[in-house]
Amino acid sequence: MPEIEEHIRRAIEEGKFDNLSGQGKPLDLGDDSLADPEWRLAQHMLRSSGYSLPWIELRREILAEAETARGTLKRAWEWRGAALSEGQPYERVQGEWGRAVEAFRKHIESTNKKIFNYNLQAPSEIVQLLKLDAEREINAVMLDTY
Repeated sequence: MPEIEEHIRRAIEEGKFDNLSGQGKPLDLGDDSLADPEWRLAQHMLRSSGYSLPWIELRREILAEAETARGTLKRAWEWRGAALSEGQPYERVQGEWGRAVEAFRKHIESTNKKIFNYNLQAPSEIVQLLKLDAEREINAVMLDTY
């Protein structure tokens, strides 16, 4: 390996990497060489037309919804801390926090149904999503581990 690195270093110093074709242009990461050959053309046509496969769009939707739910819960937790430090009645503050947690649990339950449907559509186990654990997510917000 050191010999290869030395050759590369010497080539750089000699300017052999200057003025390469495509220099300064974004890399084309659209290489589908690992994709199923039967789907490669269809995926390329969809992508170049600004479309995506339904399971990819569903994945994006699921990830965005989960992030939004986490953000909403985190803001509710931060509000709880601020409200308690301002001396607002504990019962009222805990009631609001409890409602936020319950709404979060329902949201996660709904998102997990979408994850189940997504996993049925996903072409491979590699791209499947794990079900969300509402209690773990709530504890993470309360412990501020995000």
